[in-house]
Amino acid sequence: MSTWKKAAKTNQKTHRERHQPEARAHLGLLEKKKDYKTRADDFHEKQATLRLLRKRALNRNPDEFYFHMINSRTEDGEHHEIEKEDEHTPEQIKLMQTQDLRYITMKQTTEKRKIARLQSELHLLDAAQEVPNHHTFFVDDPKEALNFDIAARLDTHPALLGRRCNRMKLDTLKSIALPDISKGALEKASKQKQQKYAELDKRLDREKHLRIIQEKMILKKHLSNKKESQPERIKPATRDAAPIYKWKFERKR
Repeated sequence: MSTWKKAAKTNQKTHRERHQPEARAHLGLLEKKKDYKTRADDFHEKQATLRLLRKRALNRNPDEFYFHMINSRTEDGEHHEIEKEDEHTPEQIKLMQTQDLRYITMKQTTEKRKIARLQSELHLLDAAQEVPNHHTFFVDDPKEALNFDIAARLDTHPALLGRRCNRMKLDTLKSIALPDISKGALEKASKQKQQKYAELDKRLDREKHLRIIQEKMILKKHLSNKKESQPERIKPATRDAAPIYKWKFERKR
């Protein structure tokens, strides 16, 4: 039967809301019903909030303790708030006000790819040289320990004993042809390597900065959903971390 009802409505006239008359065109677009409904709901919500606040102000007991007393003081009859550390940096506030979540996610993904490319090129070999470690060799008697030759045991050149990575053996050194690198070329390569490490450090900081903003924006989006129950705040937001909330577990069908 529902199919016949739909078929019977195909020849019905489509009723549309009227447009703004030409004589009133200077007043702008004519407000439609959905626009009025949105504006009316917002107005009634604000009026309900004001009524609730007015009721709380009338029922308030000045001698009753409330938690805001901890964060405020009255000096010489004037109310002063205790200054706390800002939850957001000026750069974070600017990005959260001017950009959306998709833009922040896109920029963070770009930074991650550039960081992975730089790490694959650098391998962080210098950091491996700075990490202290121990290499223990076992011998049979004290006489062998006195005459122990580390270079012969590792089968490498004595000049390479200080290296913990890419320590070539003597057979490999004999089989390959080492290029003749001048002092200027070594300085240039060292300078380029330092520049890449500096770029990697900056990109790591930028990726961390974007990740913090992304977490704050995602959490703000979840908190704006009024259909769900309000969570409990476990830890407030800081400049270097998003706030931590705990939602009540609800079993979904």
